[in-house]
Amino acid sequence: MKKINLALTSLVLISFLSSCNDKKLTEVVEVPLPTAQEKVTIGFPDDVKAAEGSFQLDKLPYPYDALAPTISPLTLEVHYSKHYLTYTNNLNEAIAGTEYENQSIEDILSKVDPNDTELRNNAGGYYNHTLYWRSMAPNAGGVPSDTLAAVITRDFGSYDNFVNSFKAEATKQFGSAWAWVVVDKYGKLKVTSSQNQDNPLMRNALVPGTPILALDLWEHAYYLGYQYRRRNYIDSFFEVINWKKINENYEAAIRRKY
Repeated sequence: MKKINLALTSLVLISFLSSCNDKKLTEVVEVPLPTAQEKVTIGFPDDVKAAEGSFQLDKLPYPYDALAPTISPLTLEVHYSKHYLTYTNNLNEAIAGTEYENQSIEDILSKVDPNDTELRNNAGGYYNHTLYWRSMAPNAGGVPSDTLAAVITRDFGSYDNFVNSFKAEATKQFGSAWAWVVVDKYGKLKVTSSQNQDNPLMRNALVPGTPILALDLWEHAYYLGYQYRRRNYIDSFFEVINWKKINENYEAAIRRKY
């Protein structure tokens, strides 16, 4: 009897495996490649225009694919043409008909009431992103030269110390934030950070100063390319830093102070 049961069980198992094999064969389907119309199309920065108002988009000084692989083309397009554009339009709406309408963005940020969240967020979003675009360039990175190199050594001890300090400040941020290099009121370089769209020009800044370099740590700045690996994005940022422009920013900040 046991032999009969064993034989029946084996027969059922063989039939099941056979049917599975047949099923696998019949379920294989050919997946066609996406058509040209279905592929993601990357546009051009110059095609993006803000609505009429006191502030317009700062022209992106490179195409969307120029910073790859540090910043993917799709990330940069969405960041510039959606997020930055929205902050710009919202800023213009917030200041229309107010005392701020004809003031510079720096003056607005230095005067804005921290409790005025609409103006604070959108003015910060406009300024922060504008500096962020200018902080990067294709075929850039490396180490700074000119005046900035000597100043970094003076204020941080060495370039490596500066890099470690900046990366540590950026990495410890939780959630939406920015990392900055600023020139403080004494003309010294400082590394600092801020939450949301705040920045060191605002009255509530923990380390006030004139920003000369900005790193966006919001998820929309890196998630399409790096997902949860924000530290990789921070490391890669140093491959596209536009040190020539940062040096110009530093010298301009010093001239304004003295």
